[in-house]
Amino acid sequence: MEPSEASGQRDTQALLSTTQEMELRRRDYHVERPLLNQKQLEELGRWSSVTGTHQWRTWLQCSHARARALLLQYLPVLAWLPRYPVRDWLLGDLLSGLSVAIMQLPQGLAYALLAGLPPVFGLYSSFYPVFIYFLFGTSRHISVGTFAVMSVMVGSVTESLAPDEDFLQDLNSTVNETARDAARVQLASALSVLVGLFQVGLGLVHFGFVVTYLSEPLVHGYTTAASVQVFISQLKYVFGLQLSSRSGPLSIIYTLLEVCWKLPQSVVGTMVTALVAGVVLVVVKLLNDKLQQHLPLPIPGELLTELVALGLSNLIGGVFQCFPVSCSMSRSLVQESTGGNTQVAGAVSSLFILIIIVKLGELFQDLPKAVLAAAIIVNLKGMLMQFTDICSLWKANRMDLLIWLVTFVATILLNLDLGLAAAVAFSLLLVVFRTQLPHYSILGQVPDTDIYRDVAEYSEAREVPGVKVFRSSATVYFANAELYSDTLKQKCGIDVDRLISRKKKLLKKKELKLKRLLKEEKLQRQAGPLEPAAASKGTSVSINANTSIRDIESNNMEGSKAKQVSAGKELEDTAASGQEDAKAPDGSTLKALGLPQPDFHSLVLDLGALSFVDTVCLKSLKNIFRDFREIEVEVYMAACHTPVVTQLEAGHFFDASITKQHLFASVHDAVVFALQHPRSGPVSPVSVTQL
Repeated sequence: MEPSEASGQRDTQALLSTTQEMELRRRDYHVERPLLNQKQLEELGRWSSVTGTHQWRTWLQCSHARARALLLQYLPVLAWLPRYPVRDWLLGDLLSGLSVAIMQLPQGLAYALLAGLPPVFGLYSSFYPVFIYFLFGTSRHISVGTFAVMSVMVGSVTESLAPDEDFLQDLNSTVNETARDAARVQLASALSVLVGLFQVGLGLVHFGFVVTYLSEPLVHGYTTAASVQVFISQLKYVFGLQLSSRSGPLSIIYTLLEVCWKLPQSVVGTMVTALVAGVVLVVVKLLNDKLQQHLPLPIPGELLTELVALGLSNLIGGVFQCFPVSCSMSRSLVQESTGGNTQVAGAVSSLFILIIIVKLGELFQDLPKAVLAAAIIVNLKGMLMQFTDICSLWKANRMDLLIWLVTFVATILLNLDLGLAAAVAFSLLLVVFRTQLPHYSILGQVPDTDIYRDVAEYSEAREVPGVKVFRSSATVYFANAELYSDTLKQKCGIDVDRLISRKKKLLKKKELKLKRLLKEEKLQRQAGPLEPAAASKGTSVSINANTSIRDIESNNMEGSKAKQVSAGKELEDTAASGQEDAKAPDGSTLKALGLPQPDFHSLVLDLGALSFVDTVCLKSLKNIFRDFREIEVEVYMAACHTPVVTQLEAGHFFDASITKQHLFASVHDAVVFALQHPRSGPVSPVSVTQL
């Protein structure tokens, strides 16, 4: 054997021996520590409550640093713009800004139909908000602009408060579009101011946490329903139909029915224009997806079609002797980030929109609405694809699927505002319902470990003899506290309430018997010497004929007194024995009363899932201690988090009968302590050793 091979074998053997040794160490690894209840744990860890700081004190502080911090907080551009790396980020922001602007212009033109406003106001909305966000925004990747769902909601307000019927001209019953548009612009402007005021106020009080109540299935169901509403609202422009303005619940259903009813009146030229524009947009978007890595800017498909559709409109219109048309400006929309580095990308896109407003706006003055409708429908692809969530949620979580479906149906039937409110309410109620019906289990010890698992799920988990360990998968509060107590008593395998009732009845019967005996004794003491006739009543006395009357009377009196003394002594003995039984420690036990005893002497409540406690929870826990102690079972708590312990103290849960010594750091500590200190009966040393 060569030296190199021998050294290699030695290294391999050394490595194997080291690995085996580490494996043996892992197997022999164990921790020894004393049992710790909550009081001992606090002393060992030197626990102290965290003192709360008064936030209003910092608000009222006045200093140069405080003023500078406030300025940078509410005007973030002063913080990041001086440190902007021009060489590294400027080119990316320029390309991103141009990409956003190319998408922003046609989408804004299209979504003007949703809000019911003249196109130019959509461009205004694409410039001013974006530039303001450049100064005050904190996110580097958000592209601000109008959104389809928001546009539909604005349109529902403008169409309901300024319907077409209010602007009919008397002569030919046509709509005065100039007056209608002016009124709707005023409504939209006032709505924008009110929304801004609400948002600023809510932002100052940090009210953004409410979005945590909007789960992902809820948002997906809501946006999918909104996309369906947008799709149906654009059918009238695709088919060239004149429909009645509707708003409120079921309005989208009535609109769809009216579209179906008037389909024979569709304009063929409008349908062809919308179809060609839609096909071109789909093809361009597919090319953008395929060539995304090779193109510095996306292909402006929507802009090429604000040209193709215009040409088709002039061509088809010329066949029917129509005059030429041109394009018009509309509102803009940016829905997605384009990968820019900072808010500079938004500033670039806003400046691009400004140039269009000043120089090129007249080119888009008369853009066909069929083209805008086609652009809207094509841009709904992402949200409509969310219908695939139904299949995935069916496999993953059917409760989330229920939220998705309820949100979708509620939004379709009740419109966006009421539908969102109904969806949020249903989602919160479902959370309450799910916490109201948690999973309850009796825990057993996994062999050779200090781990406790559900005995119904783990076949090797065994209950510790004499100890019941109960666990809930959710926190205990007013909605499920009663169910927690009832399930606990049911899982313990004994009718606790009936046993307590029987015990109380027997103790009451025993107490009444004692009171009756004491009452009879008191009456006999108050009655004094018995009458001869009463004393001899019901008794048979043998009288000698030679005995004189005086002797008979004398004998009767002595016999009566003797019987009276004997009866009184018997009553005293019975009353004394009853009092001794009542005062004796075993006089009221289940065994002494002849009642069945539970097969366990201790109950451990695993409160690891408890996240907070309310007054109902405190009352329920105290009742559990009281009821199980009535049937001679001691109760312990385990695995409480520190905030929960603090709330228990604040709620005056601990007293002379329930102390922190009944609360343990872990379930295993509580079980071992319960075995070492049983409430009644001897403890088996084998059980403790096995644990």
